[in-house]
Amino acid sequence: MAGNRRVAGGSRTAAANVRAAPRPRRKPRAKGNKPVTVRHYCQGIGDCHLLKFKKDDGSDYWMLIDCGVHSSVSGGSKKIAEIVEDIASVTGRLDVLVVTHEHWDHVSGFFTAAERFKDLEVGEVWMAWTENPADPQARDLDKFKQQALSALQMTSARLNGASGLSRHLSALRTGLDSVVGFNFGARGEKVRAARDAAAALLEKGKNGKKGKIPRYFEPNHAPITIDRLPLRIYVLGPPRDPKLLGLTERTGEMYSVGSGSDSPIARAMSSAFRMGDGVQPPGEDCSAPFDPNLGTELSSLLDPSAKPADGKSDEIVDFVRDHYAGPAKVGAPSGDTSKPKKPDPNETDQSWRRIDLDWMGVSADLAMQLDDRTNNTSLALAFECVDTGRVLLFVGDAQVGNWKSWQDLKWIVDGKTVTGPDLLARTVYYKVGHHGSHNATLKEKGLELMTSKDLSSFIPTNEKDAKKVGWGAMPFKSILEELRKRGSGRVIRADDEWIATDTVDPSLKIPSGSIRALRHKSGLFVEVDVA
Repeated sequence: MAGNRRVAGGSRTAAANVRAAPRPRRKPRAKGNKPVTVRHYCQGIGDCHLLKFKKDDGSDYWMLIDCGVHSSVSGGSKKIAEIVEDIASVTGRLDVLVVTHEHWDHVSGFFTAAERFKDLEVGEVWMAWTENPADPQARDLDKFKQQALSALQMTSARLNGASGLSRHLSALRTGLDSVVGFNFGARGEKVRAARDAAAALLEKGKNGKKGKIPRYFEPNHAPITIDRLPLRIYVLGPPRDPKLLGLTERTGEMYSVGSGSDSPIARAMSSAFRMGDGVQPPGEDCSAPFDPNLGTELSSLLDPSAKPADGKSDEIVDFVRDHYAGPAKVGAPSGDTSKPKKPDPNETDQSWRRIDLDWMGVSADLAMQLDDRTNNTSLALAFECVDTGRVLLFVGDAQVGNWKSWQDLKWIVDGKTVTGPDLLARTVYYKVGHHGSHNATLKEKGLELMTSKDLSSFIPTNEKDAKKVGWGAMPFKSILEELRKRGSGRVIRADDEWIATDTVDPSLKIPSGSIRALRHKSGLFVEVDVA
């Protein structure tokens, strides 16, 4: 399949996802389960996981899942460089590089540490069907993402340059900055450049080959098998259903998600920005209250340094600034000139009357659509150990829509039916999605289906960084408590205090559940052997 732009498979509907898994050819192997070694890097808000599997001939098979850090994390690029150097110190070849989805905190390293990655040999790059430029539905989704991102970037820039924002618009500005941060680096690099840098390693990396391209996967694909490796890899998501791609944490609520590629919100906002910049749309604007030759640009009246122009009198400028923009002149006489006017908060600062930026509030809906659709495009993988049937689950940042689609997945393996819920029931190790946020791990159709008594989990999170950018509780308290309950306390967080020291948490020193051994390097990674 390497080199194909599309992954062959049957119907795109989840109900028809029944495929027979080919049996890999391999030499007879010794009985007993070989542990999977997972090195989780602890760079803050971001994902980077190095997996090592043992083949039947004793050789190692290496897989890297994502490599990035959020743009708000101080020193993030330096930490990523240290991570890539560590990866190169243990292996000069990545048999597979998995890019789960197009968010900066998952792919930034392929851009900021591009030169270091070129020293590694990369066998294959795996991505979701949503990244495939030859896929019509993927192109529609990409058109929406680029259009929405452009509108949000303009909105964020406009709000960051405005003064006297209301409480609502200040909160909006903070929220947009965090969303834009998922899509842009600290210096404004687009996330697309980072994703493409990962794909380019097939050609530009050590021993790269010209013309090699990523492999694109979707859930209707048969379980992936690798020669001499006792492993089956199931692709759980992302789904094809456009409604599921946009489904958020609010039960039954959609954010105007359709199959089309256009976003009315983004289109309207972009037009408004062009008009505000003096670019008139073709034809007459029928929604304008006055003819084009009437009225005055509000920005010129609100600028304290501006002088009256085009015949505007000082009185008009003062009126707008005193009764709309604020603050007015404190203590101005009124009526009885012998008594100074008592300052009134609603009179001295009239900026609460302003509505000229309120139309940007609609960008909140657009931001949620963009963020939800991008997270729901995560390539979610379940690794099944053939010897034991035990499963390791890596879901990227999959949100509700992605998770819900797994309920209908079916595969025929060795004459038996394997389903999405069955894989969840056999999950013994879970890389928690979206840094443990409230909208990324389902309850009834997710965590509550993980019934193995050996369940253990890792959360790539940093609570302080999350609060710093206004995300609130991350990890979400109820999810954290449920993970601890179901895993008998076997929950490792990237921001656990002991990871920054030379000692291991006493509760994790003794092998328990699916964790057979644990090692760590102070402040850089925690590594577990899972069996």
